Amino acid sequence: MGFLELFSAASTPILKVLIITAIGSFLAFDSVDILGPIARKHVNNGVFFVSNPALVGSNLAETITLESMISMWFMPVNILITFIIGAALGWLLLIITKPPPHLKGLILGVCSAGNLGNLLLIIVPAVCKEKGSPFGDPDVCHGYAMAYASVSMAMGSLFVWTFVYNLLRAFSEDSGNNVVKETVPTHDDLTENLLPSSTSTEKKPKLKVMLDKMKQQLGNFSKAVNLKDILAPSTTAAIIGLIVGMIGPLRRLLIGTTAPLHVIQDSASLIGDAAIPTMTLILGANLLRGLKGSSRVSLPIVFGIVAVRLVLLPIIGIFIVKGAIYLGLVHADPLYVYVLLLQFAVPPSMNIGTITQLFGAGESECSVIMMWTYGLASVSLTVWSMFFMWLVA
Repeated sequence: MGFLELFSAASTPILKVLIITAIGSFLAFDSVDILGPIARKHVNNGVFFVSNPALVGSNLAETITLESMISMWFMPVNILITFIIGAALGWLLLIITKPPPHLKGLILGVCSAGNLGNLLLIIVPAVCKEKGSPFGDPDVCHGYAMAYASVSMAMGSLFVWTFVYNLLRAFSEDSGNNVVKETVPTHDDLTENLLPSSTSTEKKPKLKVMLDKMKQQLGNFSKAVNLKDILAPSTTAAIIGLIVGMIGPLRRLLIGTTAPLHVIQDSASLIGDAAIPTMTLILGANLLRGLKGSSRVSLPIVFGIVAVRLVLLPIIGIFIVKGAIYLGLVHADPLYVYVLLLQFAVPPSMNIGTITQLFGAGESECSVIMMWTYGLASVSLTVWSMFFMWLVA
C-alpha cells in the first residue's frame, strides 16, 4: 500500500471525529447553549442507558460466536496489560513531577485507563469503509470491527470501574477529600452491636448464621468494588449480546432475516445507530470544560501524561502484540491485530471525569488534562493508525 492510501485511510476517520467534536463544542458555547450542562446531562443519560447498550448488544449478538470468542481470548489480557503498564509509567511520572496529593490518583488513572470503548467504536468501523483499508471487504470488516470494539468497551469498562475507581478512591481518602458515599449503620447493624454475639448465635441455626455471614460478605464486596457501576448498561448489554451470539438456539431465534424474532435485533440496531454521533457530540461539549477550567495543571504533568499515553504506551504495545504473535498467542488476523495495537494508543477514558466528580478530587484538573490529551490525540492517532495499518498489511 502506498503512503497516500495509508494516510487517507488513517486520517479520514480521525477527521470525521474532529468535525463532529468541533460541532459538539460549538453547541456547548454559552451563546448557543444547545448542549449546555442540563441538555448534556439528559442526552448523556439517553446514550448511557439506551443507545450505547443497544449498539454494543446488537453488534456482539450478530457477529460473535463461541468459536470467535475463544479465538479472541487474548484481548482481555491485552487490555489488562495496558492498564498495568500505564499505571507503572504513571507511578514513575509521580516520582518525577511530585504533584499535589489530590492529583496523584488522577494522574495514575489517566495514565492507566484508555478510551477503549467510544473511540474504537468510532474509528475502527470507519477505517473499514475507507478505500485504502488493508482489511478486505468493507461490510465483513465493519461487522467484525463493531464486535471487537464492543468487546473492548465491555472489558475496558470492567477494568475502569474496578481498578481505576478503587485507585482514585484510595488516593481521595489519603488526600483528605470526602468520599461520596458514607456507610450509614442500619437498624439491624445497631441491634447486632448492642446485643452480645453469643446470644444472637445461640438463637439462630448454624446454617442461617453462615448464610447471614455470606450475605454480609457479599454486600461488603459489592460496596468495595462498586458492582453497580461495573454492571453498567453497556457492560450488561455486552453480556446479553455474548450469550445470544454464543448459544445456538437463541442465535437462531433472534439473529438473521429468517429468525422468528429478528425484529428485536433490527430494532436494537436501529436505536444503536444513534450512539456514535451522539457520543462524539457530547465528547466535544465535555472537552470545552477544559478551556474554562478554574484550576491549572502544571505543564510537566500534562506533557508527562501525553508522553505516557500517546508515545510510550504505543511503542511498548508494538513489542507486546508482536511478541504475542511470535509466540502463537494471537492469530494473525490484520483487523484483530490492528485493534490490539490501537488499544495502546488511545487517550484517557472519559469515565475518569465521572469518577473525579464522584469523589470531588481533581475535577477541573481532569477537564484540562482531557482537553490536552484529546487535542493532541487527533495527531497521534492518525500517525499511529497509519503505522499500525502498514504493520499489519
